[in-house]
Amino acid sequence: MRHRKKTIKLGRTSAHRSELLANLVCALIDNKRIKTTLPKAKAARSLADKMVTLGKKGSLANRRQAISTLKQKDSVKELFDNVAPAFADREGGYTRIVKLGRRISDGSEMVLLEWVDSITAPVAEAAAE
Repeated sequence: MRHRKKTIKLGRTSAHRSELLANLVCALIDNKRIKTTLPKAKAARSLADKMVTLGKKGSLANRRQAISTLKQKDSVKELFDNVAPAFADREGGYTRIVKLGRRISDGSEMVLLEWVDSITAPVAEAAAE
């Protein structure tokens, strides 16, 4: 039985999985939205929320912990300077998953993983009309 086992394995070894998730979160921090498969997005969302929580605390120890997890100092700097302060008054749920449909080649479910507060202008205009 898989009771209380939260890890989404993604068919990879633990080292490969941790590097994949770190790269996905760094890409999310740098680009504000990424297009990926649904299982990868669900796994990356958890790590991204944890990194924003570290960024909101903002201490040196938290910065070092984020660097050891994400492995990219530029992305951690962006996280602590810009992304985390934008969510200062929010208690959780920093990311959203928007389903895009299935990929033609293999039929896997594709999604957009993006920050909740960063809505692009064309989407906002279409929603206002």
